[in-house]
Amino acid sequence: MLAGGQGSRLGEAKATAELGGRPLISYPLAAVEEAGLEPIVVAKRSSELPPLDCQVIHEPNRPQHPLCGIVAALGHAQRRPLVVVGCDMPFANARLLGWLGSIPERLAMPAVAGRLQPLLARYDQALLPALEAALEGAEPLRRTIESLRPRAIPEADLARFGDPRLLCFNVNTPADLKRAEELLESAAR
Repeated sequence: MLAGGQGSRLGEAKATAELGGRPLISYPLAAVEEAGLEPIVVAKRSSELPPLDCQVIHEPNRPQHPLCGIVAALGHAQRRPLVVVGCDMPFANARLLGWLGSIPERLAMPAVAGRLQPLLARYDQALLPALEAALEGAEPLRRTIESLRPRAIPEADLARFGDPRLLCFNVNTPADLKRAEELLESAAR
């Protein structure tokens, strides 16, 4: 699970932002555990995290790039593929994460509203050299991912796990956090 971002648009650390009386990170973390996957949080040493019952890997402080966490996680995984999910994705569910972990493609991710979702994806170890080179060259994440020709999982396939837009919903701003709160309340009714 990626938790190395600063949360500057949100105005607070994403991992510890409160959603429904719990830290935001607790939602995808629970889904990872329910899927039977080994939860590992990747964050900068300076990242604010709530108390966690899983291993935390520290990515380098520089650069500030989403690939930094993915590369650190792949380096730690030692030949195992990874299912990556952002700590700000409260509606990514266990069924989807478990399925992503079981598919054979070296790189696969949802494509929602025509956009690939590289922070909710399956990454194979074979990608590590290309991702390290892209990180060193400060290549943009989306361009890097597109160059690796991932399997784009269409919304029609994602729909069996829930609403594709909700599965890939991430909290970046106070308005997103408010919307997530509304969605949680609506689901509880």
